[in-house]
Amino acid sequence: MRPGEVNRLTVEEAADRYVELVRAKTVTGALSAATGEVYARDVATFARLADPARILDDLSGEDVDAILLAFARKPDERRQVSGGEAAQSASSQARFRRSVSAMFKHAALAGWVQLNPMPAATVVARERGGLRPERRALTKEQAEGLIGAARSPAAAPDRPRRRDQRTDLRDALIVLLLTTLGPRVSELVRANVEDFYTNDGVRYWRIFGKGGRTRDVPLPRDVAAALTAHLEARPATPDKALLLSWRGKRLARGDVQAVIDRIQERVDPDNRRTVTPHGLRHTTATHLLADGTDMDAVRRVLGHSDLSTLGRYRDELPGELEVAMRAHPLLRTPRPPSISLNSPPDPAPDTAAHDDGFLPGQS
Repeated sequence: MRPGEVNRLTVEEAADRYVELVRAKTVTGALSAATGEVYARDVATFARLADPARILDDLSGEDVDAILLAFARKPDERRQVSGGEAAQSASSQARFRRSVSAMFKHAALAGWVQLNPMPAATVVARERGGLRPERRALTKEQAEGLIGAARSPAAAPDRPRRRDQRTDLRDALIVLLLTTLGPRVSELVRANVEDFYTNDGVRYWRIFGKGGRTRDVPLPRDVAAALTAHLEARPATPDKALLLSWRGKRLARGDVQAVIDRIQERVDPDNRRTVTPHGLRHTTATHLLADGTDMDAVRRVLGHSDLSTLGRYRDELPGELEVAMRAHPLLRTPRPPSISLNSPPDPAPDTAAHDDGFLPGQS
């Protein structure tokens, strides 16, 4: 017998209510707009695949497996392969499963289902054989080439542009922020001029991240200089956005990729590689960790809630294993003891130490 408190909603009704909750969290800042959009889209897709008229509480783990498989086979309109559209990528499948799991977790708390069927679902996305090239961290040479191209002035266009249409300083700032601080692209386009402040001579960026969390990240000196140059050249406008299009509107997420691609064209071909804003986030994490930066400091820079998430952003760098083995800590030649200028000279050999291990005059 079903408990009286279970509300036997249809899949469509439950999806609609959950999407309303997601949108409310987006309005209050508990979820970012991008995350809320993904949840809403995935839940709507789930409702279509599950049969909207079916009772949510009647779905079993096997039913959820069938829905996950149907999604995995669903053509991905964003990806093309020879002969047609590709099926959903492993990362899209994993994201869809997380969205559905979050909905069922809420459904169990709200009394829409007796039991959450997700623990009984066995279909999981296949493990990726390796990171896609555009998601992998840039090497040191590739990252330095991108930064160098961003900071060097672009060639003069064929037709002179008005001052408010010159975007070189803005584009350089975009690349420097993405490469050295690794913000999410949503955090970058959402940034306002007022989010940057100075404290004790250090320039900070107050980043409004996921889940309504904020973090204050100090800017490297070169990045702070690029920010100052950009703000001085920024056209006067009532829009408080840090990054504006040449039309004076807040820059969109897709525009950021176009900026990166445009600057990549000026990079030496030997050090050029396609990369996304998220790939630059991987680049930040990888090179900070490779340089020995404290893991918790890197976590705070990137805005992760725990260190376990940070591990997924640490990509392999060419030659790093060879370097580690060449400088193995157990095989290093011991360094001779240093002599302090303020310490007394070593005692004579016959009085250097006694059998009890103490020096003369010690007790």
